[in-house]
Amino acid sequence: MRRLFILLLIWLPGLGLAQEALVVIGHGSLPKTELSTLQRLYTGRVVSIGEHSATPVNYPVGHPLREKFLATVLGQSEEQYTGYWLVRRYVGKGAPPEVLPDVDAVVAHVQATPGAVAYVPVSKVPAGGNVIFRR
Repeated sequence: MRRLFILLLIWLPGLGLAQEALVVIGHGSLPKTELSTLQRLYTGRVVSIGEHSATPVNYPVGHPLREKFLATVLGQSEEQYTGYWLVRRYVGKGAPPEVLPDVDAVVAHVQATPGAVAYVPVSKVPAGGNVIFRR
């Protein structure tokens, strides 16, 4: 029972964030982009946005924001996305995006890493943040 309570305490705050609108932020110099480019970036088919190198960042499997992004932007379930990357890695076509544990770590990474791209709830966009995609 105690374990269930602890899991709920960890999971519930993330549930509120998953209900917010998502935006995609990028390190300072990245230009605005289109949905199709984001889809190709998060599936490893492109490695740039315009003339700028881009590196996507993801959340852990099961994270509410990841589930929302996969469904609304990529049109995939977690199982489809994970399977896609298993095959892609097996045939030597790359590796899935780096995984960071939470929104704060993702935002800090994007701010500090040239070319970094990530999706966050609109309320978590830092002051002066570079929003490169908004639905």
